[in-house]
Amino acid sequence: MNDLSLSKFLSLVLRHEPERLGLTLDAAGWVDVGKLLSAAREQKIPLTRERLEQIVATSEKKRFAFDETRTRIRASQGHSVNVELGYEPQVPPEILFHGTVEKFLSSIRAHGLVKGERHHVHLSADQTTATKVGERRGKPVILTIKSGEMHRAGHVFYRSANGVWLAEAVPIRFLDALG
Repeated sequence: MNDLSLSKFLSLVLRHEPERLGLTLDAAGWVDVGKLLSAAREQKIPLTRERLEQIVATSEKKRFAFDETRTRIRASQGHSVNVELGYEPQVPPEILFHGTVEKFLSSIRAHGLVKGERHHVHLSADQTTATKVGERRGKPVILTIKSGEMHRAGHVFYRSANGVWLAEAVPIRFLDALG
């Protein structure tokens, strides 16, 4: 199993299905590194402390974070399981971006951006990142979010440890460039 496959597996376990390895995330999404490694070993998944350190350190999107003691790990955002990441509200930049694909535009036009199975809508500070997100599902469509205006209207934003901006939803009136 290469590092990319291991990273995807870690995303699955630390964001969506900790029970796949018999793990339980704490209220803030943390899991003990020793338990994670032991559970992986029992399932014949080639995850060592060294590989885990490498995956966390080299992940372009910084999807995972260790705690200060480096004895616990969690996904930075994107959970479908119930966790409270403890991020403090932040004032966003005036404009943020969201990468999607054409097939979701009719739903977005009708409902705005909704979090679906996740805890938040994910937004990017730059178009390049939003484009990469959209490309995962096909030809990207980049939406411009009037985040400053949205914040002034009372909507709360958070910024994850890896720089992803998070919001409960983005109402239609704060979306530009819907194509």
